[in-house]
Amino acid sequence: MRFSSQVISAGLALSSFALASPLPNDSQAKDKRSFVERDGTNYTVFEHAATGAKLEFVTNSGICETTPGVNQYSGYLSVGTNMNMWFWFFEARNSPTTAPLATWFNGGPGCSSSIGLFVENGPCHFINGDSTPSLNPYSFNTYANMLYVDQPIGTGFSYGTDSVTSTVTAAPYVWTLLQAFYAQFPQYESREFGIFTESYGGHYGPEFASYFASQNAAIKAGSVKGDNIDLIALGINNGWYDSAIQSQSYIDFSYNNTYKPIITAAQHTQFTNTNAQSCAPLLAKCTATTGSNSACENADNTCYNDIEGPLSSTSANGGVALYDFDVYDIREPSNDPYPPATYSSYLLQPSVTSAIGAKATYTECANAPYNKFTSTGDDARNFLPTLSTVVQSGIRVVMWAGDADWICNWFGGLASANAVTYSGTSSFAAKSLAPYTVNGTEAGTFKTVDNLSFLRVYGAGHEVPYYQPALALQVFEQTMRQQALTGT
Repeated sequence: MRFSSQVISAGLALSSFALASPLPNDSQAKDKRSFVERDGTNYTVFEHAATGAKLEFVTNSGICETTPGVNQYSGYLSVGTNMNMWFWFFEARNSPTTAPLATWFNGGPGCSSSIGLFVENGPCHFINGDSTPSLNPYSFNTYANMLYVDQPIGTGFSYGTDSVTSTVTAAPYVWTLLQAFYAQFPQYESREFGIFTESYGGHYGPEFASYFASQNAAIKAGSVKGDNIDLIALGINNGWYDSAIQSQSYIDFSYNNTYKPIITAAQHTQFTNTNAQSCAPLLAKCTATTGSNSACENADNTCYNDIEGPLSSTSANGGVALYDFDVYDIREPSNDPYPPATYSSYLLQPSVTSAIGAKATYTECANAPYNKFTSTGDDARNFLPTLSTVVQSGIRVVMWAGDADWICNWFGGLASANAVTYSGTSSFAAKSLAPYTVNGTEAGTFKTVDNLSFLRVYGAGHEVPYYQPALALQVFEQTMRQQALTGT
């Protein structure tokens, strides 16, 4: 999920950057493992000598994944002073001892990955208004071992001191979590690894992948102590990559999407001119000044006030009467109840939080992490150059988008994919979209050149796996198998 003004107010707060501490090189340090019982719940406590991190987790809580014989672990990574990052891991339902490992990150910034877990692609979901979850047959852990992470601190069940102020400063903490995870669960060290994310994941995905690659190189060179992360796939649905491209796509999609027009031709011209005169120059300055916080924050605020805000308003704005629509599903009004938030109430139940080992009150999308990112203008920063280096490295990358989403619409997703720089750039940009089928039914259109794919998904809003679960699982499996997208 990418935050919208319809969801949260964008307050501004100043914060300093903070990076994860370097790894200690004391070869004599030993990992420690212990077991404790607290308030009737049993925990494993694992202290990772190499990173100084501590994992405290519950085994097989019985919540969500109830498939016989499938293990799950939920709890916290503690690293730094009062920093507790929530994770929830589910073994693969099929061949867990050989299945690959993948992580899921929701966006925001500040939105919990429990959205993906309970609403999109996790082992359980809520259907037909049920108050308790049932098994999801299209869960991503049908194929892979899945790790869901609430980051940065303050997101979802994560709690404590949040020193992360940007996508770049978030990456080291995620890497540290994985290092501690590998130490506790060494059987996954050598597995092929995938990152899947959405929305603000257009920032997270490229940066996390790039940081992992740099750490792998440092480990190989002997300057960093840790385990290699065998990253082979990156999937981003309805991603936010580049404000310069996607601010204009707000205007174009509002006028020319396949569902309903939000603005007239005259308004399209008006907003396009405004974008060219006010938003675009400031975004260029953000880039030209190599990411000055003030320049990027100014660009972000201006683009919101002049383009995104007025277009997504549910009332008249400056004399321009706009439609009432859900920014996450243009087909619906702004008070659209879907996807349902039933899972949030479930995660507030004391019996549930006790069983899974959660120590904080669940918050779906928290203000505090979002405000810290706002203070550095992170939203306005362009992550296409970083994504380009990931594609150039040979990692299989799929950029996909539900075609009913407005906030990170497929117009902007396609234009961003066409702007990725790699050996296949010209061929990719020139290639037309072709039908993508699921079990013989056309479910979208796509194109692939070498290791980069783009897919438009029919009839899906922002959270694609919720709307089109069979397609989502098919895309996930093909990407994790390092295959080009292929209709079935």
